[in-house]
Amino acid sequence: MKNILMIGTGGTIASEMGSSGLSPELSPEQLLHYVPAISKLCNVEFLSLFSLDSTNIAPRHWIEVTRAIEENYDKYDGFVISHGTDTMAYTAAALSYMIQGAKKPIIITGAQKPINYDSTDSKLNLMDAFTCACSEVLHGVAIVFSGRVITGTRARKTCSKSFAAFSSINFPDLASLHDHRLMCYISPEYNEKPAFFHELDENIGLIKMVPGTDHELLEFMLQRKDALIIECFGVGGLPSYDDDKLFDVIRHYTKRGKFIIMTTQVQNEGSDLSVYSVGHRLKSNPSVLEAYDMTTEAAYAKMMWILAQTKEPDTVAKLFYTPVANDILYRG
Repeated sequence: MKNILMIGTGGTIASEMGSSGLSPELSPEQLLHYVPAISKLCNVEFLSLFSLDSTNIAPRHWIEVTRAIEENYDKYDGFVISHGTDTMAYTAAALSYMIQGAKKPIIITGAQKPINYDSTDSKLNLMDAFTCACSEVLHGVAIVFSGRVITGTRARKTCSKSFAAFSSINFPDLASLHDHRLMCYISPEYNEKPAFFHELDENIGLIKMVPGTDHELLEFMLQRKDALIIECFGVGGLPSYDDDKLFDVIRHYTKRGKFIIMTTQVQNEGSDLSVYSVGHRLKSNPSVLEAYDMTTEAAYAKMMWILAQTKEPDTVAKLFYTPVANDILYRG
């Protein structure tokens, strides 16, 4: 039997109802009391790192999870992380950059309803997650949810209440599960020894463009941030509004060492700044990077990982466009 470490972080799956609503209360050991079949599948040990609503998860928690996996990597055959759904995609993306090339499965799961509810999805997701953690064909970070296995850099929460909460954006599911039987379609690449990273530049901002966005908003963010992700309209571009002030702000701050990442608000198919003049004029600026088919979650986590290592523009661009865990396929 495989030896699996279950890491608890809180979330809806571990929540109980109190006077002010749901909050995480149950330990990883208590969760598995509800799914006794897992004990017949593998040997499980437990590590409770924190007990948080995932809305309260921050980059320092990603570093803590990474350290826990690194310290225990040689002791176990796989890992299951129980986590809240609201920021699960961000955690999956961050761990994909902080733990690269892992041969062992690092599976993140959770639920839309607490495990002690009659109508819960927790038991199914936990059983599926441990099935995947015991797999010989899955490697590295993945989200397992509602019968789907999604690589960590491509996941996004696309339903706020339904059990099928997560989608794989611009990339196929790695596998699916039916009656806890794993059908693998893509086996991720791995190394015999993973690379672990322990630092993140948390000084990354995000703006979603709306019609009439004020240039002072960009200026406010770029005064304070090392990099700014801009979610544009359609395939991407920057409005001029007859004064070019948005372009002027970007030129000004990129000359001073700041980075811009252009992506799209449209969920599927990605950006392409070369299509329209409002985007094409940005492409000559070496400090303006284009996310193409990356998710916003992945672009955000990747820039945190990159800028913790270097702020040299050519190296930043090279690292950004170098695929990690299938995070980017189309690069112009």
